[in-house]
Amino acid sequence: MGFNKYNAKMDRRRRSKKERERAVELKLMEREGQIHNLSEQVRFVLLPAQFDKNGKLILQRMEYWADFTYYDEAGNFVVEDVKGYKGGEAYKLFLAKKKVMYYMKNILIKET
Repeated sequence: MGFNKYNAKMDRRRRSKKERERAVELKLMEREGQIHNLSEQVRFVLLPAQFDKNGKLILQRMEYWADFTYYDEAGNFVVEDVKGYKGGEAYKLFLAKKKVMYYMKNILIKET
């Protein structure tokens, strides 16, 4: 097990204890039929890469990796991100991506 920048223990899949526990909960909910189509670590491209007129890359694409996606009982698509420490630069970046995700894809990320 390694540690992340906030000294949270991470497993071999780079998940925190809180994220592992949430994965267990969601898998149980899926087995019970409360949710369906559960996926982990789903990539969303928020903005494509930007190139100048000569084709030279000037800005990398912006991506967001969701901890979980699934459909709830009502058929709503849910994108969920497990958050422990809500502060610092990493959380500010997440909030910016959350805003872009909503603006570009009309998907509001659920924080747990």
